[in-house]
Formats: sequence, structure tokens, C-alpha cells
Amino acid sequence: MEKKYLKSFFWVSLFLFFECVQKKENNEVPNIANDSLAIYFNLANNFELPIKKRQEYINKANDIVINQEDDSLNRVNLFKIANRYFNINNWKDYKRTVDLVLENSVKATDTIGIAKAYGYLGDYYRVKLVSDSSFLFYYKAEKMYGSLNNEFELAKTLLNKADLLFRIGDLIGSEKEIFRILRLVKNYDNKIVNEIYYDAYNTLGLVYNAMGEYENAILYHKKALKILDETQIIGKSQTMAISYLNLGMVYSKLKDYKLANNYFLKGIEQQKIDNQDPKIYALLLDNLGYSKFKLQDDSGLPDLFYTSLKIRDSLKLYSEIPSNKIHLSEYYHYKNYKVKSLKFANEALVLARKMNIARETLLALKQITVVDPQNASSYTKEYIRINEELQQYERKIGEKFSRIQYDTDQIKGENTDLETKNRKLVYFFSGLTILGLFLYIIKSQKAKTRELLYKQQQQKANEDIYNLMISQQNTIEANRVQEKKRVAQELHDGVLGRMFGVRMNLEGLNQFNDDLAVTQRHDYLSELKNIEQDIREISHDLNREKSELINNFVAIVDNLFEEQRKTFPSKLISSIDSTIKWDLAVNSVKINLYRIIQESLQNINKYANASTIKVELKKQENNIILTITDNGVGFNVNLKKKGIGLQNMISRAKECKGEFNVQSKKDEGTTITVSIPIG
Repeated sequence: MEKKYLKSFFWVSLFLFFECVQKKENNEVPNIANDSLAIYFNLANNFELPIKKRQEYINKANDIVINQEDDSLNRVNLFKIANRYFNINNWKDYKRTVDLVLENSVKATDTIGIAKAYGYLGDYYRVKLVSDSSFLFYYKAEKMYGSLNNEFELAKTLLNKADLLFRIGDLIGSEKEIFRILRLVKNYDNKIVNEIYYDAYNTLGLVYNAMGEYENAILYHKKALKILDETQIIGKSQTMAISYLNLGMVYSKLKDYKLANNYFLKGIEQQKIDNQDPKIYALLLDNLGYSKFKLQDDSGLPDLFYTSLKIRDSLKLYSEIPSNKIHLSEYYHYKNYKVKSLKFANEALVLARKMNIARETLLALKQITVVDPQNASSYTKEYIRINEELQQYERKIGEKFSRIQYDTDQIKGENTDLETKNRKLVYFFSGLTILGLFLYIIKSQKAKTRELLYKQQQQKANEDIYNLMISQQNTIEANRVQEKKRVAQELHDGVLGRMFGVRMNLEGLNQFNDDLAVTQRHDYLSELKNIEQDIREISHDLNREKSELINNFVAIVDNLFEEQRKTFPSKLISSIDSTIKWDLAVNSVKINLYRIIQESLQNINKYANASTIKVELKKQENNIILTITDNGVGFNVNLKKKGIGLQNMISRAKECKGEFNVQSKKDEGTTITVSIPIG
């Protein structure tokens, strides 16, 4: 029973980590001319003052700054005001201030200010849980900092992007961004980037905890704590309390509740050193109560749960209350207080539904099936429906992020083209002006006719050379783009597919330590070495494909089928026509056929939920016909957007002068047919 609740703890702790820590400022400018403004800024960030009083000081600072002339210092002060609105959760004024500073930065063509404002808007939409808008602004900030070669600000933007990817369930994407950050800052002085290292390690710990890689999660959370021990970070004790909380979460997942209990107690003591944040305190109390409950230690129970619940209710943290009530329901169920247990389970379910929090609703439904078994059937049906909707949403939001990146790059490309056209118009009219001057000189000074004629001929020769250079450059660029596309297809269709299969098998073996498991792990490690060799070959020689695929096509395809059968439960039926003369097929045909089969199987494994797959290669006149059929969930081919995998398959078929066709209906499976000339 405890596993489902620990998952809830994990998401809440992540949210609190990014929402409770004070927003950090950049570009702090000392020696502010107006002393009263500096005083207001300091008082607005005094966490010992009531929020209402801090709001008054922010408003006073805002009244001063808003009436000043727009310049770089004014924009820095506006960012400070936005920071302070963020720290008191005044989202309306925060958004208004950021919009203003963005408008001023655009007018002043202040690229740093624009990029920073984009990052602040990303923070706003992340807090408001509007993931697509948050991703869009982070991506814009990322592109601008990248073009400015500002690696430090780029790393901080990528941290926020990694957190966002983590929240929507893209753990691999989040992990990838974190390691990109660590590469960016590796040459900086540690004193400058310690806070970035801390945030990066902490996020990696959360990612690995979600992946179930608990040893790595503990490793990176302890690395984060080590950085706190070695440096002086604002709000250090509060940040350390969060790290203790996260470590406790990992040990709770490992069911080491005694060690988890110790870390929660450390967190409670540590966060008292700085100004106590009641949101973190409530979370620590709730976790401490749950670990005590699992240890059958009744000391402080159920008061720990009730104290946490009271704090959350007073702070209107309604999204966190359902988990609190679920814990109380489980506690009273254990104590055999059925009425109280059912009461809290029902209250948790009602609030989770009202707040439209899918994960909390799932947890409440699981608990209520335990305490109300008579109605378990209806609750189970609702659980299955919500769980499927949640998975679909996470998949769609990931695809939406990809479209945002594509659309943003497309708009940027169009703007570049427009700038080029405008530049050409300037050149054109400049050329007309020069030509007019030439004509005037010719008419006014006949003595210089031959000299002018020579200059005109020279100008024409220069234009021809210029056009030739442009043509050559376009040819080089086209070849480069085509080669990048081919390499991308190879990596996506080949290496990633195989790595997915190996990872699935390794995860399945984590539960076993017998000789067979050791042997299988060794085999999969060998497979990883083969994948490494494939990557090395692609990197070192873009014109050379794998020799075993070209020279022994049938054996390689059979090996792919065998890997599919070992890795996935679906039944695979394969048939290869023995009359096909593969030596007549050019290498590119065999390579592309293999990749199409591989990508199709990968898509079926991920999305189709099929029990049977049929793959058939046969000869028909002078064509090779590939047919791949599954009895999975299918999709509407008229409504479904083509992802990168399907686009790659279509592109490969066209590259071989063949035809690609896909037929599918909802709940009736899918059939892919490829026809390629054999020679």
C-alpha cells in the first residue's frame, strides 16, 4: 500500500522545492542613487515581516521605479521588483512587471533583458502549470542566450527547462538537459557555479528516484548536500532541509523507513535555522508521520498528520491536502477505525476531483477501494479511465513541446529570410543609385567613357563570381543538411530502438540475482558494446553502413526478430520469401528496409498494445513487398499527426523509389505496406 503514497510525496516535494525557495536575482547593481529604493528592496525581502507588509514595500519601490526614465538600470530595478512579487506569490503583479520590462527591453533592443524576461515568463507559466507556454518561453530564452554565448545564463535556463520536462514525466529529456548543463559549466570556477551544481544534482536525484534508480538518486542528493557544506548559499539551511527531505523520500521508496525517519527529523531541525517555511515544515511532518506509521511507532501519531493538515489548510495549499487525508485514512484503517478511515478517504477523493489533480485522484481511488470494498468495482473503473487519460496527456504534452521547438525555429528562419530579402532590396536600390551616377559621369565626361566601360565590365565579372560562390555554397549546404538528416534517421531508428529494448530487459533483471540473470546481464552489456560500436562507426564514417547488415541481410533481420521475441510479450510471426535474390538489391535498399522494420516494431511496442505482429517480405514481379500487421489499438490515419518515426519510414521508402502505405482504424490494428524495386 505504501508505494502509491510515496509517489505522491515525491511530486509534492519536487513542487515545493521549486516554489518555496526564494527566487534568486541577477545583475544586482550596488550603489543605488536613491537610498529609499534600496531600503524598500531590503524590507520587501525580509521574510520575518508579514506578507502584507512586504507587499506595501514592494509597491512603494514600484512607484519609484515606474516613474523613472527607461534605461538599463531601470530595467534591472524592474526585475528586482518582479523577484519580490514572485517571493510573496503575487502572480498578477509579477506578470504585469515582467511584461513591462520585456516591452522596454524590446524597444531598447536589449537582448539580455529580452532573454531574461523570457525566462521570467517561463517561471510564471511553470508556477501556473501552463506547461506549453512555460516551455515556449524557456526555449526562446535558451536560443537567445545560446546566440549570445552566455553559457552561465543558458545553464540556469536549462535548469528550469529540465524541471519542466521532469514535471510532465519526460525523465530522459530532463536527465539529458541536466548533463548538458554540467558540460556547460565544467570550466567555470566552482564558487561561481555552486548553486547551479546544487540545483543540477538535486534535480538528477529526483529524476533517478522517479526512474527507480535509487542508488543514483542517493548519490546525487548527497552530492548536492556536499556542495551546501562547502559553500555559502542564500537560504542554505532551508535548502539543506529540502535535500534531507528528498533523501528521506528515496529511503522511503526503498522501504528503509528507519533511515527515512532520521532524514525527515534532520530536515525539521535544519529548516528551523533559517526563517521557517511552513510549507516545507508541513511536508516534513507529513512524511515523518508516515514513516513512523510504517515503523509501527505511534509516538506523535496521528498528531503529526493533523498538524501538517492544519498548516496546509491555513495556507490554502489545497493541492497537498488530499495526500494528507489519504495518510490519515490509511492510519485509521490500520487502527480498525473504519468510519474515520472511510471519511478521510472520501474527503481526499472529493477534493482531488474538485482540484482536478489526476495523480492525487488516482491515489485517493486506490485507498478508497481498500476501505470501501463493496464499491471497489466502480472506483477501479474510474481509476483505469483517469490513469489512461493521464498517460495520454503526458504523451501529448511531450509531442507539443517538440512542435513548439519546430514552430519557433521555423519562425526564426522566416525572420532571417525576411532580413535577407530586405538586405537585398537595399543592395538593389544602392546599385541603381550607383548606376545612375555612372550614367551621369558618362554623359558629363565623355573623355572617361572607356574607363567607365571597363569598370562596368569588371562589376559584371564580380557579380558572376559572387553568384557562382552563392551557388556553390547552396550546394554544400544542401548536402550537409541531407547528410545530417540521414545520420539522425540512423540514430533514431537504429541505436535508440536497440537501447530501448536493452533498457527494458535490464530493468526486468533488477529483481533477480541468480546465475541466469547474471548471464543475461552480461549478454545485454555485450549488446550495449555493439550499440557503442555502431555509434562510433556512424561518427567516423558517414558514407559506410554496417557491413553485416549489407552482406547478410536475412541473418540480421532474423536477429532483430529474435530480439523482439525475447524482449516483448507480443507474438511475432515472420516470413521471408526465399526466392528474393538479395544480391541484386543495392545496399541502400537493404539498409532502409531494415530500418523501416525496426522503427515499425518500436512503434508497435510503444503504442499499439498488440498481442500479435506479422512481418512478411515477399517478391512480386521486380519489387520487394514488405507487410507489417498488428492487432493493436490502431489509430485514425486522417487525424493522427505523423511523428518523426513515421516520417523517417516514408522518407526511406521514397529514397529507394518505393511506395509507403499505412492503413489503420481505431481498435482494428494497423497494416504498413512498403513496395520497393529490387534493383
